[in-house]
Amino acid sequence: MPAWRGGFGRLWGAAVLSSFGDALRTAALPLLAASLTDEPLLIASVTACGYLPWIAFGLLGGAVADRVDQRRAMWTVDAVRGLLVAGFAVVVGLGHASIGLLILLAFTLTALQTLFDNASTALLPALVDAEALGSANARLMTGQRIAGGLLGGPAVPLLIAAGAALPFAVDAVTFLVAAALVVSLPATRPRRAADPGGSTLRREITDGLRTLWGDSPLRGLCAATALCNIGMGALLATLVVLVTGWLGAGPAGFAAAGTAVTLGSLAGGLVNGRLVHRLGRTGAVLLAGTVQTGALVVMGTVRSLAVLVGALAVFGLMGMVWNVNTTTLMQQRSPAALLGRVAAAFRTLAYAGVPLGALLGGAVATAWGLNTPPLLTAAFFVLAVTALIPARKPDVPVVAPEEGSTRAPGTR
Repeated sequence: MPAWRGGFGRLWGAAVLSSFGDALRTAALPLLAASLTDEPLLIASVTACGYLPWIAFGLLGGAVADRVDQRRAMWTVDAVRGLLVAGFAVVVGLGHASIGLLILLAFTLTALQTLFDNASTALLPALVDAEALGSANARLMTGQRIAGGLLGGPAVPLLIAAGAALPFAVDAVTFLVAAALVVSLPATRPRRAADPGGSTLRREITDGLRTLWGDSPLRGLCAATALCNIGMGALLATLVVLVTGWLGAGPAGFAAAGTAVTLGSLAGGLVNGRLVHRLGRTGAVLLAGTVQTGALVVMGTVRSLAVLVGALAVFGLMGMVWNVNTTTLMQQRSPAALLGRVAAAFRTLAYAGVPLGALLGGAVATAWGLNTPPLLTAAFFVLAVTALIPARKPDVPVVAPEEGSTRAPGTR
C-alpha cells in the first residue's frame, strides 16, 4: 500500500480538491449552455472543444513534462487555471456569458491540462514504491471520484440556485489551493538521460510514440480506449439533454446521474484488486468494457430515471476498473525517462476521437431522438472490446525494475 508521507498524501489532497472543483465546473458548464441555447449540437460543441487541445497540444505537453520539474509545472498550471476560472466567474456574475465564451474557456483549460496531466502521471511513480503503484492509482482515482461526484456533483444545483457564477468561483479557489499543496511537494528532476548530441521536441515526441506502438498490450489498450472515447464524447456531450429532455428530470436528475457514476466508481475502486488478481490487468479491462456496453444499451432503451441511475452506477464501477488498470499498465510498462511522453501519446491518441464523438452525439440526438447517443456509444464500446481481445497479454513490465520503470528513488 502507498505511504501517505513522502509527498503522496499532498499529491492526493491536491488531486482530490481539484476534482471537487472540476466537478462543479463540468456539471455547471452544460447546464449554463443549456440555459443559453436549446440546440443539442451547440451544447455538444462545448464538450467537443474541451477535448480538442489534446489533439493539438497533447504530445507537446508530454515532451515538456519529461523535460521540466514536474512539480513546478503542475502548480504553475493550477495557478493559471484558477485565475482564468475566477475571471470567468465574474463574467457569468455580470450576465455576459455566451456559448462562444464557454467554448473558449473549455478549450483553454484543457490546453493547460495537457501539461498538468502528463506531469502528474510521470510524477506519481517517483512518490510511491513500485509495488504500491496500482494501489496508489486506485486511491487517487477513488478519492477524486468521492470529491468530484459524491460531493461536487450534487452541490451544483444548490450553488446554481445561489447564483450561476458560484460554481465557477468555488472551482477557482480549489485550483489555487491545490497549487499551494503541489508547491510543497519535493522538487523533481527530469529523468531523461542527457543527450550529448542534442535533442528536439519532435524527436522526443517520436520516441514516446515509438515506445507506445512497440508495446503490444499498450497499443491494444490505446486503440480500445480511443474507440471508447469516441462513444464517451457522444454520451458526455448529450447526457444533460438525455436527463433533462428525454427523461424530464431537470437539474436535480442530472445531479443524481452524476452521483450514480461516482458511487459506482467507488465500488470499482474496492473490487478492482480482486478482479486484477483473478483476471490480470488487461483481463479486468476487457471485462469492464463488456459490462459497460450492456449498461449503455439500458440507458438508451429504458425511459426511467431510476433505471438510468442504476445503469450509470454499473457504468461508473467498470469505468474505474478500466481507468486504474490502463494507467497502471502505462506506468509499469514505460521507461521512467519516457513516461511523460508515453502518457501523452496514449492520451492524445485516446482523446482524439472525443470531439468527433461529441458532435456525432449532438447530431444523432437532433436527427433520431435524445435517447440515441447512449446506443451510439454502445456500438463504439463493442468495437473497443473487439480491438482489445488480441492485446490480452501477461502483465509483465517491458522495462525491468532495475531500469527504473516504476521504482521510487526513496521516500521523500
